[in-house]
Amino acid sequence: MKHLIDIKDLSTEEIDGLIEVAKDIIANKEKYSKKCEGKKLATLFYEPSTRTRLSFESAMMELGGNVLGFSSANSSSAAKGESVADTVRVIGGYADIIAMRHPKEGAPLVAAMKSEVPIINAGDGGHNHPTQTLTDLLTIQCEKHRLSDLTIGVCGDLKFGRTVHSLITAMSRYTNIKFVLISPNELKIPDYIKKDVLEKNNIEYIETQDIEEYMSDLDILYMTRVQKERFFNEDDYIRLKDYYILNKEKLEKAKEDLCIMHPLPRVNEISTDVDDDKRACYFKQAKYGKYIRMALILKLLEIN
Repeated sequence: MKHLIDIKDLSTEEIDGLIEVAKDIIANKEKYSKKCEGKKLATLFYEPSTRTRLSFESAMMELGGNVLGFSSANSSSAAKGESVADTVRVIGGYADIIAMRHPKEGAPLVAAMKSEVPIINAGDGGHNHPTQTLTDLLTIQCEKHRLSDLTIGVCGDLKFGRTVHSLITAMSRYTNIKFVLISPNELKIPDYIKKDVLEKNNIEYIETQDIEEYMSDLDILYMTRVQKERFFNEDDYIRLKDYYILNKEKLEKAKEDLCIMHPLPRVNEISTDVDDDKRACYFKQAKYGKYIRMALILKLLEIN
């Protein structure tokens, strides 16, 4: 495997292998501290990011490598009209591996077709975000100690939420997985996810608008932000942005070992009174992202 563009690029065995390496990194950080000495990661971020970009940069630094790149399209030659294909051809001469975030779906795939160094898709529009999915899987494995026999609630923006689409695709490979899809009608999961992933894999799912209706059944509750940047109409965003707000009251019927996740950034969809609840895993989830990206960088650079 030379690039990671879509979570489907990875077999279940490869995903499990990455999780095992990430867990070993957590347990033996010093062992990995010089693995990427002399290597460089370029972060090409054409749209804003805090966690993903810094997580990649931190991952490479903890492996002993170096980092270069840009954090917005305006600070790159894209502002002059340079194509993604030309950019990666040039940057491939400066770096050993590239992490790219782009607002246009398919841009990292175009980059991968022209690049001579590995490309990691760090998010392309509303399409894919495979390293967030790997982060989510590592979080679930570390917190629940399994990736099977789980009922997972996903709540909020299921229409544009690339993290949700990738998570459903990945978890559908494991046994006895059930989904509760919680969203307003306007932000329901796309039909292609239902038909091509859930129904094709005989995954049981329920659609509801009520966040509390199935709360007692959930092992995982994955909250998402209603993304202003994906809306063409600001009035629609304003109407839907606070549709769900998870607070302590709504968790009264939840399991004691519920794992509450969120890809972050959070806006209003999880009240701060949940942060100190032992079931809140979203800040730990962000930290797990660094370790799984360390494992992925090692795999793509073929470093043992």
